[in-house]
Amino acid sequence: MIRAEAVGVRIGRVPLLDGVDLAVAPGRFTAVLGPNGAGKSTLLRCLAGERSPSSGTISLDEAPLSAWDLVALARRRAVLPQQVTLDFPLTGREVVTLGRAPHRGVADAAADHRAIAAALDAADATDLADRSYPTLSGGEQQRIQFARVLAQISGSSTTAPSYLLLDEPTASLDLAHQSAILRVARGLADAGTGVLAILHDLNQAARFADEVVLLRRGRVFAAGPPAEVLTAATVEAVFGCAVEIIPNPHSDRPFLVPI
Repeated sequence: MIRAEAVGVRIGRVPLLDGVDLAVAPGRFTAVLGPNGAGKSTLLRCLAGERSPSSGTISLDEAPLSAWDLVALARRRAVLPQQVTLDFPLTGREVVTLGRAPHRGVADAAADHRAIAAALDAADATDLADRSYPTLSGGEQQRIQFARVLAQISGSSTTAPSYLLLDEPTASLDLAHQSAILRVARGLADAGTGVLAILHDLNQAARFADEVVLLRRGRVFAAGPPAEVLTAATVEAVFGCAVEIIPNPHSDRPFLVPI
């Protein structure tokens, strides 16, 4: 389990995060929501080990994240940042292949090829594999980057769960691919991967997540199952937007409409 305990991040006297507790558990899909500037991306960077908190601790399997060997950590968790800049004329397949770097010397070439092909297929990016990455549209690049992180955690130890941290994975994607990407993430969680995704669409979070964490001004305002957290009162308190909760005849997960 990746666990944040009392995590705080400050820039000077300005708090970006303040006393945040959160767990990314194997087999669970956690969605982090909040208005712009709430601290969502800062929290993900701390959970990924890319930023050290000013206070509190981040751990994986009860060991401080800072104590982990970077290659061993990369085999266990993959991170899809909000934006990836890559100007080299690599093909889509070559970008996805970068995700296999932590497995060099552990997995054989056949395993790498299988992982890359499966990742491209899951991201609906097989037709982009031989195209030059810089020439792809923003949404196409996002699908290649999603395939890269899928390839990275493919073939991880069956006795040690893997983790997928996604920062706005549906950004720049069309409607069909938004749902497709989140279905893949949901499927990974069902298979035992711990998934955390920063999302802006409350209905996507309600549909796919096991747990929703609402951040406001760097603090956890509410956390729990979508039906308990995504209430009209809570959403208005966090986002300043009135919503109506529409009953879903097919499940207990809410559907929210701004009013």
